[in-house]
This record gives sequence, structure tokens and C-alpha cells, in this order.
Amino acid sequence: MDVTVFSTKRYDRRFLDAANEAAGNPCRMRYLEARLSAESATLASGAQAICAFVNDTVDAAALGQLAAGGTRVVALRCAGFNNVDLKAAAAHDIAIGRVPAYSPEAVAEHTVAMILSLNRKIHRAYNRVREGNFALDGLLGFDLGRRTVGLVGTGKIGIAVARILKGFGCRVLACDPAPPPALDGLAELVSLDRLLAASDIISLHCPLTPQTRHLVNEASLARMKPGVMIINTGRGALLDATAAIAGLKSGAIGYLGLDVYEEEEELFFEDQSNQAIQDDVFARLLTFPNVLITGHQAFFTVEALEAIAAATIENLVAFAETGRPAYPVALEPAG
Repeated sequence: MDVTVFSTKRYDRRFLDAANEAAGNPCRMRYLEARLSAESATLASGAQAICAFVNDTVDAAALGQLAAGGTRVVALRCAGFNNVDLKAAAAHDIAIGRVPAYSPEAVAEHTVAMILSLNRKIHRAYNRVREGNFALDGLLGFDLGRRTVGLVGTGKIGIAVARILKGFGCRVLACDPAPPPALDGLAELVSLDRLLAASDIISLHCPLTPQTRHLVNEASLARMKPGVMIINTGRGALLDATAAIAGLKSGAIGYLGLDVYEEEEELFFEDQSNQAIQDDVFARLLTFPNVLITGHQAFFTVEALEAIAAATIENLVAFAETGRPAYPVALEPAG
């Protein structure tokens, strides 16, 4: 099977090639650095399959171009699929496969690392010491084990975060419309309103849906404890960045950790160090000393990339053999 891989980095090639070789080299991979869009989709002409990443644009226009070029399956090397127009995919009879789970521990551990770094001001202390400043003023933290942490979403990642935080001695609250049995003993299930009001730290691990879009907004911030810590390693649009800036300025938000950002497509995964950031909202966030931002790297571990590559090859092989990816996304009926 011929596969065109978009948004390719060196590490993508390394892990996809290894997974393909382990499976007996069933795929002929063509790697492109370009992101998938309606304009770049023509680069996949002749390929039965394409592989796309989290910030690729798999909209109706791109899918139309892919279908015209002979593409029959899109293998997403990520769990989320909010960047895919499922109705358009159904209309063009293009199957969509994804990676359902790759390493919940990777994202969970990064989440807790952000909590610890913000609390103990590690990012600020690191820069001070490099400049010869060993003063402790402004670096005061708190005992994590004495705090209440609220987890919005209790999938595999949320459960992994709860497990780690229980080890710290935290009181863990959780909100989920369909909590798994594994939550028992790890967290206390509460309503969203109760979680927002009672938590010292709130961490977002729910999928992005119309109901969860801008879950953190002006109204929800007003229901939280003053000085709350908010962590988002889920989807960027779970948090209204403009409302977050207002909350940081007023003191409603005491700490903010982001590994994702709603408008990250033009920023993340690229070296932007030699140019001015054009996103004024993002640039404003960078000015706050109590904000820690990483560039969508929570997933970025050896174990996670191995699992992502393996599941991607599984999807492609399964489609070649059965016409259906191993881990399909249910397509919405056209019309």
C-alpha cells in the first residue's frame, strides 16, 4: 500500500519505519514535511492512504482533493479527530482510523510535571540560577498533598493522573458523564459545579465536543476558587484563552499550565525562534510569570511514539486486508 505521510518530523520517520519493518514492510511510505490542507492534499495523488497528525486540516475541501487523487483511508497518528470532517469523509467513502490509546502515562506524567513546576516555580528558578540569582523571594510553593485536585474527564489519561496524585496524598475529585469502574478508590465522583468550586487545581482530560468547547470561560472561572491552578494537556479549545488572560490579570487564576492552545496550528511543532509571534493572545500569555506553556509535547515519549506508530501501521494493514481500519472512527452519514 502506498502511504503519503503529512506533517513529518525525523522522529515520525524513525518510529513509523520501525513499526512498518516489524510488520514486514506492508506499506510504502512517502514522507512530506507539509501539513495537510486543501492545497497540499494534491501531493498525495495516487496514494491509497494518507497519514495525518493532530494539526493537519482534514476538512471537506482536503477530503475532496484526497478522494479525487484516489485516497481511500486516512490514518490519524493521534487519538483526537476533531480536525476531521466526518460527514465529508462519509460522502467521499474515505475511512478514518485513529490511535485510540498510546501511552496515557506519558500525558499524565507531563500533567503532573506541569503542576509541580508551576507550584514550586521550577521554570523561574532555573532561569534565576543560570544568571547567578539564588534568592528565594517569589518562589514560595505549597504542599501538594494537602490540596484538592479536580479532574475533568476520567479516560485512561485521567485515571493515570488520579493514580499519581493519590500517591502524593491529594484529595482527587472527578467529573465524567460515564466514569469507568477503575475510578473507584482513586477519586470522588462529583458534579462539574462541585468540582469547580472545591478544587485548588483543575486539570482537563475530556474530549473536545460542542459541550466542552471553552469549558474554562468567564462564567466557569467565577465559580472556581480564587487563585486556582488550571492545567490543560487535553485539547486547546477546552480553554478560552482570552478569558484566561482576564483571569490571570485579576488573580482569579493563580497558575496556568498549557500543553495545547486553541490556535496552535500555526505555532507548534515548528521552530519559530527567529521571528515574531503573530498571535497576540498567545504572546500575551507568555508574559505572565505564573504561566507555563509547552508545545504539545505531553505525548512525546519513546513508549508513546512506538505505540502510535504500531497502531498506525495496524490501521493501514487492516484496511488493505478488510477495507476497514483496525481502530476506525465512526463516520457520520452524509447529508
